Amino acid sequence: MNAPNGTPLRVLIVDDHVVVRAGLRALLTGEPGFAVIAETGDGEEAVGLATRLRPDVVLMDLRLTDDTAPGARVNGLDATRRITAEAPGSRVVVLTGSATQGDVVRAMAAGARGYILKAGPSEELFRAVRAAAAGGMGLAPEAAGHLADPGTALSDREIEVVRLLALGHSNRSIAASLHLAEATIKTHLVRVYRKLGTENRASTVSEAVRRGLLELG
Repeated sequence: MNAPNGTPLRVLIVDDHVVVRAGLRALLTGEPGFAVIAETGDGEEAVGLATRLRPDVVLMDLRLTDDTAPGARVNGLDATRRITAEAPGSRVVVLTGSATQGDVVRAMAAGARGYILKAGPSEELFRAVRAAAAGGMGLAPEAAGHLADPGTALSDREIEVVRLLALGHSNRSIAASLHLAEATIKTHLVRVYRKLGTENRASTVSEAVRRGLLELG
């Protein structure tokens, strides 16, 4: 599938590993219907390139560790959020190393239109880029599994409550931090317990970490 005017789909590659970028460029330029217009390993630069060049699709790694510009680092999730807002015609497809429920849910919440794994087959990459460019959603089976039952996915607010829980905050302290009523926090916790299948604060934090919804340390 090409762009509506018959030209190749224009792709921006964002990954902090030069070898990965080279491999992606080779794959895409070797497949009819794709044109790589730029690449970068820096999240801040990715936002600038997307707003200036307006690619059809941005292939985005979530974990950008390039530290060549201290103080200006933007991770893949933040870059996705900003590109979605500042270059709405450009679709972001996350291409990363793992598909934890937390990463998938956060990427979708940030506006990504696809989520695929670096270890996946090249056809999966091509399908995801084409689907996103057409306004659809391109998901690896591992990512789709996490979204199959939205009733079990934690909302951004619920994840924030669990994060504060992990830091040892009481319900009252969490309520004050989030500017909510304490009763509202209790309601959030009841829902979190149900979704995660847990019964107390300690097991909830452990399960959230296990699912990749929360990172400690």
